[in-house]
Amino acid sequence: MDNIYLYMIIALAILAVADLVVGVSNDAVNFLNSAMGSKAVSFRTLMIVASLGIGIGAIFSSGMMEIARSGIFHPDQFMFSEIMIIFMAVMLTDILLLDFFNSIGLPTSTTVSIVFELLGAAVAMTLIKISHDGGGYMAVFDYINTDKVSEIIFGILLSVVVAFSIGAFVQWVARLLLSYDFEKKANWVGALFGGIALTSITYFIFIKGIGGTNFANISYELIGNVTIKEFLEQQVLYIVAISLLFWILLSYAVIEFLKTNIYKLVILVGTFALALAFAGNDLVNFIGPTIGAFQAYSDFMDPAVNTMGLSASEFSMASLGEAASTPTLLLLLAGVVMVVTLWFSSKAKNVVKTSIDLSSQGETKERFQPNFLSRIFVRVAIGLSQMSSYILPKSWEAKIDKQFEPPVIKLARDKVHELPSFDLVRAAVNLMVAAVLIAIATSWKLPLSTTYVTFMVAMGSSLADRAWGAESAVYRVAGVINVIGGWFFTAISAFVSAALVAYLLNLNIKIMFPILLLVAFGLLIKSSIAHSEKLKETKAEDRLNKTESSSVQGVIHESAKNIANVVKRGNRIYTNAINGLALQDLSLLKKNKKQVRKLSEEVEELRDNIFYFIKNLDDSSVGASNFYINILGFLQDMTQSLEYISKVSHKHIHNNHKKLKFSQIKELKEVDERFERLFNNTRNAFESHSFEEIGIILGRKKEIVSLVTDKIQKQVERTRTEESSPKNTTLYFSILLETKDLLTATMNLLEEYYHAHDSSVKPIPFPEKHKK
Repeated sequence: MDNIYLYMIIALAILAVADLVVGVSNDAVNFLNSAMGSKAVSFRTLMIVASLGIGIGAIFSSGMMEIARSGIFHPDQFMFSEIMIIFMAVMLTDILLLDFFNSIGLPTSTTVSIVFELLGAAVAMTLIKISHDGGGYMAVFDYINTDKVSEIIFGILLSVVVAFSIGAFVQWVARLLLSYDFEKKANWVGALFGGIALTSITYFIFIKGIGGTNFANISYELIGNVTIKEFLEQQVLYIVAISLLFWILLSYAVIEFLKTNIYKLVILVGTFALALAFAGNDLVNFIGPTIGAFQAYSDFMDPAVNTMGLSASEFSMASLGEAASTPTLLLLLAGVVMVVTLWFSSKAKNVVKTSIDLSSQGETKERFQPNFLSRIFVRVAIGLSQMSSYILPKSWEAKIDKQFEPPVIKLARDKVHELPSFDLVRAAVNLMVAAVLIAIATSWKLPLSTTYVTFMVAMGSSLADRAWGAESAVYRVAGVINVIGGWFFTAISAFVSAALVAYLLNLNIKIMFPILLLVAFGLLIKSSIAHSEKLKETKAEDRLNKTESSSVQGVIHESAKNIANVVKRGNRIYTNAINGLALQDLSLLKKNKKQVRKLSEEVEELRDNIFYFIKNLDDSSVGASNFYINILGFLQDMTQSLEYISKVSHKHIHNNHKKLKFSQIKELKEVDERFERLFNNTRNAFESHSFEEIGIILGRKKEIVSLVTDKIQKQVERTRTEESSPKNTTLYFSILLETKDLLTATMNLLEEYYHAHDSSVKPIPFPEKHKK
C-alpha cells in the first residue's frame, strides 16, 4: 500500500512542474502589463528584468510554504493517508482550473484558487471523517482554520474596491499635475515624481519582497537581536524618509546629467519589484502542496519520526504544523521553470493582452460584449459626470479637460500598430500604486491577491485617464465585470472541484488515482492542442487585413488579397452548405455556421476601421475612401448572403425536416459547380492582380443569372404539380434567392474593381439585388 504514496509523490512532482507553467502563464499579467502596454523598453529588456525578479524571488520564497501546510486546515487533525488525498486533489484541480482560464485569456488569482482548493479538499475529508465517526457536523470548525479563511475572503472583497478606487484617484491627480506633456515639465517635477514612485516601490520590495522571505525571520545581532522583518516594521518612517531623499536626488541626477527618462526607470524597477513579489509569495500556490506532500511522506517513512511504525491511516500529521524550510535547490529549479515559461508561453501573452486591451487609451478590438450591468454602470458614470460639470466653474473644467487632452501622434501607416496602449505616466502609476497597496496590506497582516490588486489598479487608472470613452466604455466595463465574475467563479469552482476529487480519491485511491491522473493529463493535452489550433487560425494566411494605402490604385492592390480570401472562404462555405444538405450532415453544417460567422466578424472589423482609414487620408485621396467604402459594403453583402444560406441549411437539418428531393439536390449541385468556377476564376484574378481578367468573368454573368433563374422556375413548376413539402419548398427558394443576392454582390464588387482599374470601361447593366 505504501507504494501508492510513492507514485503519488512522483505524480505530484510532475503536476508541480505543469502547475508552474500554467501558473506563470496566468500571473505574468501582474508584472508585465504596465511595461508592455506603455512600450517603455524593448521586450527583451523587459523580459530580462522580470526574469531576474522571478529568479531572486523564487530563491527567497521558502517561508511562504507554511500556507499550504497549515494555513487553511489544522494538519494535526488528519492522518497521512488523508493529507495525501487533500494535496493530490488540490494539485489535480489547480492545474486544470488555471489552464482553463489561461486558454480563454482571462487573468485569475492563483492565491484564491489554491486557498479554496485546499479548503474544499479539507472540508470534504473532514465531512468524511465526521460521518465515519458519527460526530456532529459542527466539528468541521475544529479541522479548518476559519480565521485565516475569513481574512482571505475579506481581503478579496476589499482589494477589488480599494485598488480600483485608489488607482483611479492617484492617476487622476498625476494626470492633472503632469498632463500628457510630462516630458516637457521642469526636471525637478520628474525628479519628484520619480522619487515618490521609487520610494513606494523600494518600500514594497523591503516589506513584501524581503519581509516575506525565510531569512527575514532570523534574528541578527547587528540590528539589535531582532528579525529583519521586525526591524523593517519598526523603522518604516526612517526607511521611507531616507529612501525619498535618496531617490529624489538620484532621479534628478539621472534626468539632468544622464539625460535618461525617469519614467522608464520607474517602470523597470516596478516590474522587477512585482516579479520579485510574485515569485517570492505566489510560488507556494504552484508547488506548496507538492512540497507539503513530500515532507509528509518523508516524516511517514522516517523511523525516527514514525517510531511506532504506524500505518498511513494511523500516522498523525502534526509535524506539518511545525516550522520547516524548503530545500534551496527545489526553489532554484522552480525559478528556472518559471523563467523559461515566461519567455516561451503564448498563453501568458494572451492573458496579458486581455489586461492591456481593457486599459488601452486608443482603438483596439473589443473582446467583450456589453451586458445589462455594464450599460447601467456607464449610464450612472455619465450622470455623475454631468453633475460635476454643473458644480465646477467652467474655467476650472476647461483647465482640467486640457490636462487630460491626449496628444495627436502622427505615425507612418505601417507604424500605427507600434503605438503604446497607454503612456509612461499611467504605467508608472499602475506599478507604484499596486506596490504600495500590497506592501501596506502585508504590513497589516491582510492577505490579498496580487492579481486582484494589479488588475483593478490598472482598470481604475484607465477610467481616471479617460481611456474609457463613449466609444469603448460599455465594452471595457463589461470586460471588467467578466474578469471579476471569473474570480468569484474561481473560488466556487475550486472549492467544489477539489472537494469532489478528494471524495473520489477517498472511495478507492488505488483505482481513482491513476484514472483521475490520466483524465487530468488528457484534458491538458486536449487544451494544448485546441490552443495550438486557435493560434494557427489567428495566423492563418487567409485572415483579412486592414488596408493602409491612401490612393485608389494602392487600395486596389492592398485589398486584392482580402477579396481573394473572402472568395476562397465563401466558396468553401457555400459548397459545405450544399453538401451538408445533401448528406444531412449536421456537424458539417454546424461547423460551417461558425466559419461564416468568423468571416462576417472579420469583415465587420474592417468596416469598423473605416473611420481611422478616412481620418488618415490626405485631401487628394477622397476617391480612395469612396472606393474602399463600396468594396466593404459589397463584402458585407456577400457574407450576409452566405450567413443566411448557412443558417437556413443548418436549421432545416437540425429540426429533422424532410430531406430535399434528388432533383433539388442535383440542381443545387449544378449551381454550386458553376459558382465554384466563378469563385476560382475570381480568386485567381485577385491573387495574381490580373484585373483585366475581371472583364472576362463579368462577360459570363448573364449565363450564371440564367442558370439560377431557371432553377427557380423549375421549382415553381414542381410546386404547382408535385411538391408536397412546404418546408422543402421554402428552403429551396430561400437558398436560390439568396444565391442570386450573393451573385449580385459578387458581380457588383467585380464591376467596382474593373472600373477603378480601367475607368474608360462603361458599366455593364446588372439586375437589381433582391431585397431581403
